[in-house]
Amino acid sequence: MAISRYLESRKNIAGSACGLVGVALTLAGVAGPYWPVVVAGLYGAGALVAPPERPALPEFPDASAQLDALRGDFEKLCGYLAEVELPPAAAGRLTELTELLTALLDPGWATELLAQDPEGVHTLSRAVRQDVPEAVDTFVRTRWWTRLAPGQEAPERHLERQLTLLQEEAERLAGALRETEARRQESHTRYLEDRGRAG
Repeated sequence: MAISRYLESRKNIAGSACGLVGVALTLAGVAGPYWPVVVAGLYGAGALVAPPERPALPEFPDASAQLDALRGDFEKLCGYLAEVELPPAAAGRLTELTELLTALLDPGWATELLAQDPEGVHTLSRAVRQDVPEAVDTFVRTRWWTRLAPGQEAPERHLERQLTLLQEEAERLAGALRETEARRQESHTRYLEDRGRAG
C-alpha cells in the first residue's frame, strides 16, 4: 500500500524524470564511468525538489445526505411524540409544528432549496434534534413536579410558548425558501426577456 502510494507520488515522478535525464546524459557519453552516481544523484535531486504531497481533503456528508439522516431522526421524534400525553392546546401547536417540519423535510422543492442553504439545514436539525424534544421532555418532567407542588405557573403555558416560537422559526425558514424560489423564477424570466430582446 505504502509502496504503491510512493510510486504514484510527486516525488517519485519528479525523481524518475530527472533520472531519465541522467540516463540520456549517459547515452550521450557525458556521464562516463560514473553514470550510476549521476542517475541516482539526479533522481534524488528531483525527489527532493518535488513539491510535497497534499493531504486529501476530508469527505463530509453533503447537505442532501444530512437531510436524509435528519428525516430518520424526525421519524424517531414523531414516534416519541406519539407516546407523550399533552394538553389539547399544546397538542394542537405541536401538530401544526410537526406538519410544517414534515413539509420542509419532505423530498421535493423545499429539500432542493435546503440543500443549498446550510443555515436552513442547521435550523431544521436544531429543531428536530434538540428544541422540540427538549421542550416536550421538560414539560413532562415539570408537570410531574407541579403535581407535587401546586400553585406555580402552569408548565403548559411555557410549552405552548416554546412551540409557538419554534413554529414561527420554521415559518420564517419556509418563507425564506419561498422567496428564494420566487427570485429564481424572476431571474429566469428576466433572462428569457433579455434573450428575446437580443435575438
